[in-house]
Amino acid sequence: MPFEDDEQGKSSLPEQHQQHHLMDWLEDSMSFLSSFLVDPCTTSTTSGGGINNNDITSYGWWAAPQGHEQADMNHTAPSMDSTLTPANSSRLLPQDELFRKRKKPMGPITGDKSMMFQAKERAEGEAAIDGEGEFVNEGEVNKKLASTARKGQGKSAGTSSNGGGKEARWAEQLLNPCAAAIEAANVSRVRHLICVLQELQSISGDANHRLAAHGLRALSNYLSSTGIGIPDRGGADAPAATTFVTVEPKLFRLALIKFNEVSPWFAFPNTLANASILQTLALDSSRRATSLHVVDVGVSHGVQWPTFLDALARRPGSGPPLVRLTVVGGAAPYGPFSAAPPGYDFRSHLLRYAKSIDLNLQIDHANVLGSKSLALVRGEILVICIQFRAGHNNTNDRTAFLESIRDLEPDIVVLSEIDGGIGSNGVDGRFPAAFAKKAELLWNFLDSTSAAFKGKDCPERQVMEGEAAKLLDTSAPAAEGRDRWRERMAAAGFLEEAFGDEAVESGRALLRKYDGNWETRTAPATAAPVTLWWKGRPVCFCSLWKSNRRS
Repeated sequence: MPFEDDEQGKSSLPEQHQQHHLMDWLEDSMSFLSSFLVDPCTTSTTSGGGINNNDITSYGWWAAPQGHEQADMNHTAPSMDSTLTPANSSRLLPQDELFRKRKKPMGPITGDKSMMFQAKERAEGEAAIDGEGEFVNEGEVNKKLASTARKGQGKSAGTSSNGGGKEARWAEQLLNPCAAAIEAANVSRVRHLICVLQELQSISGDANHRLAAHGLRALSNYLSSTGIGIPDRGGADAPAATTFVTVEPKLFRLALIKFNEVSPWFAFPNTLANASILQTLALDSSRRATSLHVVDVGVSHGVQWPTFLDALARRPGSGPPLVRLTVVGGAAPYGPFSAAPPGYDFRSHLLRYAKSIDLNLQIDHANVLGSKSLALVRGEILVICIQFRAGHNNTNDRTAFLESIRDLEPDIVVLSEIDGGIGSNGVDGRFPAAFAKKAELLWNFLDSTSAAFKGKDCPERQVMEGEAAKLLDTSAPAAEGRDRWRERMAAAGFLEEAFGDEAVESGRALLRKYDGNWETRTAPATAAPVTLWWKGRPVCFCSLWKSNRRS
């Protein structure tokens, strides 16, 4: 979690202070933590036989309310005091029969008579168009893919059985040609590849099988609008994905918490954002601000803020008399990870935690980004965190959205986005090229979650991956690269700032708790975004900005 203590790096929080409140969190949330201690999919890392406080107790603020400390909400918040145990967790998923009755997931290969080889063998000799539009012999392609998959023989179906190289990512070698065939209206080719994908897809297999399942679903949805008929496999199509809005709040909460514990995809930029807000307060120590106002245009659903509030409460000297947190809903575009299930509400739990550390916290909700809707107050320090939301606007609307942020004249803006690795010229707008880029991005997510969950198939992982699969939607804009976002921010009237050394070191210290394939890189420029990489490929970045009207 952000601002954790690390023996090799700096920490924003003194260890003795952190441990004091960590033990308070643990004491208040033992019933909630019991599921983590018995379920192998939600067990946090331990060291020396003891509980790792940094990993588990950071979420003690979810403990059940004591007495009558519930906040005044617009609607009744769901009860979160009951524990989701391994015995009943699967019932919260709409496709519970899938978990109990699904056929044994097929591994990457099971011999020369594997399902993959048999499915492809039927089309041997068929002429087809590959992803580049060239005519190839279908039988040669099938044999090559089967040979590649055979390298993973004997490994667990739940783990990523390859190093993520292009030659081992056979799912993309089926999905991308299928997208090209759809574009070319090559009906026989489409039907053949759909049949192969139906044979190989598995929502609980390794990263390739899961990508095949999510990709098959996306292509099938796209096919429904093209008029191309596909064979009826009698229910062999990929099952419906589990997403944020289709699960109960308890499982949604557990999925968020567990994902932040095992993957830095969101936790890393959150750490940089939190550290940058504290840095801004330190620089403005001479300014008598009436309040600190943080506008959350993000996807954390409350998980980002407990450690920030704790760090804020421990700052030397007097802090702002009031901390305001405004969560923005409809004013920002909705995309993967942005929506929550009906009935989910973190506000009462966060307010109760703030009270326990003597912090005056006010939480509001806004649907419109404007000075009136945000109830801006003269003299307050205004911080806007745009976390993985701006990129889901249509391309023409992104600049307008950023300009509406600039008009608020914030003290700082923290922008975190998926790094599509695309330069200023954008991405080929044709369906096959855009789909291939999205499939590559989803592969990075699935491959990293395989490592994060240590190959275990569980509801929490399926929730996060089902939500991430929205990246494949044809209506979703393609992810742009950090360089293109820098151009957009500059055009909207922002000036880029450099992250402080302590913020960068906090991110690096956090990263050391995760899988060794994660790394962070910063460009040599004075003011440059910090990028998170997985196996040598960029996945997301975090950047810091100020309005040029403030300069």
